[in-house]
Amino acid sequence: GASVVNALSSKCVVEVRRESFVWKQTYERGKPVGDIEKLGATDRTGTKTTFRPDTVIFKADDITYNFATLANRFRELAFLNAGLLISLTDERTGKKQDFQFSAGLQEFISYMNESKKPLHPEVIHFKGVRDDVEVEVALQWNDSYSESIYSYCNNINTIEGGTHLVGFRGALTRTANAYATTKNLLKDMKENLEGEDIREGLAAVVSVKVREPQFEGQTKTKLGNTEVKGIVESMVNDKLADWFDRNPTPAKTIISKCVESARARL
Repeated sequence: GASVVNALSSKCVVEVRRESFVWKQTYERGKPVGDIEKLGATDRTGTKTTFRPDTVIFKADDITYNFATLANRFRELAFLNAGLLISLTDERTGKKQDFQFSAGLQEFISYMNESKKPLHPEVIHFKGVRDDVEVEVALQWNDSYSESIYSYCNNINTIEGGTHLVGFRGALTRTANAYATTKNLLKDMKENLEGEDIREGLAAVVSVKVREPQFEGQTKTKLGNTEVKGIVESMVNDKLADWFDRNPTPAKTIISKCVESARARL
């Protein structure tokens, strides 16, 4: 990310606070202008990057920053990292907005379901670590007929999905069918529920943190790590089955909606 910003900027200045000192280097059109400077002592840490887009590369219209676009991305990052505070200030207009969500993904789901009627008041939420892969999932069904499932790897929106999403969908279908069969909720249905029946009206976020992510293609929109599928699948199987068992009333409501979707499909 930093190298791309530098390459596309007419000027880029980086200040780094580390090892008790402030260090600074300036670049023009991707190349350093002088050596790294040691500015002085500090008891803080962190990095500040200031850049000016290169008008040789971009048209004037392309370097007019859109507040709403930045706000949407920062809100998303704050949802994905519970407790993190991100401040956005537009010095052109003085407009400022802060983003911080102590409940993280649970608040993300509530935000997604804002204009809909949830089928159960509690947002199902669980997280864990297996084989150095961090998995966090939040989901809630609503009364709509569309599914809204977002997947992320290392805070990157994998809009084409990937192994983490495949694992989540597989576990969701298996767990819902197992619970429905055990509790005899399929009634006179001659076949099991399909994935599309279960995902109807579902708002969900699947977020994984992977040490060595393998993305398919340059745009990083699809996760390819094969081991992640099994880890997500196993965790969702266990945690969702446990939630269904501990919450029989909302679980029955959810499965009933899934059965109605299956009947409509058939």
